[in-house]
Amino acid sequence: MTDIVVLGSTNMDLVTYVEKAPQRGETVTGREFRTIPGGKGANQAIAAARAGGNVSMIGAVGNDAYGTRLRSTLEHSGVDTDDLRTAEGPSGTAHIVVDDEGGNAIVVIPGANGTLDHLSPGDEGVIAAAETLLLQLEIPLAAVLAGAQAAHRHGVRTILTPAPAQPLPRELLATIDLLVPNEHEATTLTGRTDPREAATALLDQVPEVVVTLGAAGSLYATRGADPVTVPAPKVTAVDSTGAGDTFVGALAVALGEGRPMREALAWAAEAAALSVQREGASVAMPYRPEIDARYAS
Repeated sequence: MTDIVVLGSTNMDLVTYVEKAPQRGETVTGREFRTIPGGKGANQAIAAARAGGNVSMIGAVGNDAYGTRLRSTLEHSGVDTDDLRTAEGPSGTAHIVVDDEGGNAIVVIPGANGTLDHLSPGDEGVIAAAETLLLQLEIPLAAVLAGAQAAHRHGVRTILTPAPAQPLPRELLATIDLLVPNEHEATTLTGRTDPREAATALLDQVPEVVVTLGAAGSLYATRGADPVTVPAPKVTAVDSTGAGDTFVGALAVALGEGRPMREALAWAAEAAALSVQREGASVAMPYRPEIDARYAS
């Protein structure tokens, strides 16, 4: 079983479902409101655990009811929370509007995630014992850098999802083995609107890049070879929230099991395809038997 550590955010997703998202100054009537455990870090941890990984979570929740529920949800999905801190104050929240086409708009309030600005004693040992470290950018960059450098020191594969997109310091990129932006994040990082051009530009800073393309699949680029596109299954999306995190969590498991990159990307795409056909982020993430059955068919 693949050992994966996730260093990242935990949020309670406050999700409103509407026919069409409101424009600035506009008020619309929604059809449903739900509170769903999420956060890019927690989402990737749950996705990886459900996909068959042995997963530990380094993060922070508040000492509120949301924090209790977030911890419980991670544990219920099989994620080890021994290194999930409880901070004074509120947990992080994400305010999400989902329209009837499955699109979404999100505002994140960090809450307890903002306290995660360093590694605690013992965190480096947890990272060192893993095969893969998953990182995102919903916690302070200082902690992301510290985690990536710890993984680099111990030869642990480091996968970074650069979201929310922001300029990344070279000292961080120097420790990253695989960068997984979506096409919008790739453009933000490089100024290139064409995914192939963006991926090629990013190879100047990291050895491998996967640009996720939504319904079009993913683009894989590595130094010394032409970029390769791996298609995604054709499905009708209900809610795309968390699809990228599902993809990354499943990809980490597949790579940890030694699958070739193209096969790993195709398997992860099946996991993401299952998730977008259900409402919510973490609650929509598939378990290993579902992914294997879709991939086999």
